[in-house]
Amino acid sequence: MSQSAVPVDDLLARLDQAKTAGHLSASAIANITDWLTQARYCDYAQQVAEHIDQEKWQQLDDAFWTIIPFGTGGRRGRMYPIGSNAINERTIGESAQGLAAYVKQHLPDNSSRSCAIAFDTRHQSPEFARLCSEIMVANGFTVYLLDEFRSTPELSFMVRYKKCDCGIMVTASHNPPSDNAVKVYWSTGGQILPPHDRGVIDEVMNTDQILRADFDQSVESGKIVLCKEEIDREFLHELQRHSFAGPRDVKIIYSPLHGVGATAVVPTLAADGFTDVEVFADHAEPNADFPNVPGNVANPENAAVFDIAIERARQIGADIIMASDPDCDRLGVAAPLTTDTAGDWKTLNGNQIGVLLTDYILGQRQRAGTLTADHYIIKTLVTTEMIRRIADSYGVKTFGNLLVGFKWIGGVIDEQGPDNFVFGTEESHGYLVGQYARDKDGAVASMLMAELAATTKAHGKSLHEQLDSLFMKHGYHAEHLMTQQMPGSEGMAKMKALMAKFRSDPPRSVGGLNVVSIRDYGKNVTYSIGGEPTTLQGPTGDLVIFDLDQQGNYVAARPSGTEPKVKFYMFTYVAPKDIDDLPAAKQLVQHRMDSMEDDIRQFAESV
Repeated sequence: MSQSAVPVDDLLARLDQAKTAGHLSASAIANITDWLTQARYCDYAQQVAEHIDQEKWQQLDDAFWTIIPFGTGGRRGRMYPIGSNAINERTIGESAQGLAAYVKQHLPDNSSRSCAIAFDTRHQSPEFARLCSEIMVANGFTVYLLDEFRSTPELSFMVRYKKCDCGIMVTASHNPPSDNAVKVYWSTGGQILPPHDRGVIDEVMNTDQILRADFDQSVESGKIVLCKEEIDREFLHELQRHSFAGPRDVKIIYSPLHGVGATAVVPTLAADGFTDVEVFADHAEPNADFPNVPGNVANPENAAVFDIAIERARQIGADIIMASDPDCDRLGVAAPLTTDTAGDWKTLNGNQIGVLLTDYILGQRQRAGTLTADHYIIKTLVTTEMIRRIADSYGVKTFGNLLVGFKWIGGVIDEQGPDNFVFGTEESHGYLVGQYARDKDGAVASMLMAELAATTKAHGKSLHEQLDSLFMKHGYHAEHLMTQQMPGSEGMAKMKALMAKFRSDPPRSVGGLNVVSIRDYGKNVTYSIGGEPTTLQGPTGDLVIFDLDQQGNYVAARPSGTEPKVKFYMFTYVAPKDIDDLPAAKQLVQHRMDSMEDDIRQFAESV
């Protein structure tokens, strides 16, 4: 049915009645009205009308209460066939069309244009990648397409290797099966940064017509270049340049968590000389429903995804379990507490993996004579300060005044010069070495972790024992992430209210420690409790940090850029001089961390 055949006046009247009855929010009605009356949405007007006829008010409100935004990683959300607040053909199409329009503004009229595109194993990812390819070709771009599911870091690599003007990765990373997304990349191979992010967003929001070319004809004419074999080969070759010589005697279980990881991690480990690798059977199948992980959420940050793999590891005497998220840009690790692989196992959190890799890489570089005072590592503001302390011990610089999101790490690499970049890490299990990409990479992280596991085994230690030795040297650091889910329009309002209260009426103590100062990155001010604000040097973003009255103990709060929740990061520290008994220090800190979580949860629930 054409838009003209949809009884718009009757439908608008029913929307008004639904608003009066409390079924729809005002913002949803405004967006639904646009989809019923504006020509650019004519292909979807009939579906909207059917929802109204069937009084699917909750579905309509969820799908239309806002316009799905660009967050820290792009445009991400729940899939639904219609709606401004859903991932569907229209919102994906707007994203690609807006990117094309913006990139063209920054290129000479007669220049060639190119875009790299890849996708993961999620529902509709191949279809969305095909749609994006058609749109970019219609806008005058040559598209380099990985025509089977591949990892996000391989897409980042392809942008740089093919010297593309931009890139699109279709993935929702570790979100639930209901979600999908596009991550948008600049010519650097990194996700878009200011001012380009704002420019792309403006073009996306103002998109009227979406241009499309025929996919098969574009392949035949060479406008879409299928280059999977070439990029796989070159990507693997590049990763091997960052391996270190050493022991390889280690038994590994690897889980792709039903995602793309086996296409990157397995060949990388094999090429680096690891022959005893078992792909965990329960998670091996590429499956968009993630059936064999708890809650169907394939996130290696969640310790529960390792439970059944740990049972298998004990059976076969494995030394380490590694798991990547669905698009293989994050890595999780579990290992036995001692060298007894049949004993107790425990996961490593993202900070701990980053700590181990930092020390391993810097140590290897120092022994090889390839580390100087000009070299540097990068971390974010909510990543453990133990990273900085390790870097200091090796005499290298740390750039750590960054907002959450690996795109900021990629930006610093280009600002400071990639030749001296050693390692980038963030607490959410993201890691990168080298110059080949500008996004975190689960494959290169798995290779380095396997090398470290083999090295510690050769020295008669487990990874946890190696971590303990670093705690004794640099101080005991413990971190904890707590999240507060706040979905829907009411949740968005509550998130804003909570962050406002943190700024206007912050807690006076957390975990038995007094709050002594506040760093507000939203307003770029810092102040002591009861004192006057002064300028805070650093990035601008919706992040508040409460410093407590013992050095190295603090709490950070920020809304997620990709999901409807607020994240609370808790940091504790015991200096090396104060550690006589490491188990006792751990017990003390755990008690403090539990108290901190209780205090923050009560504060959040009071809003």
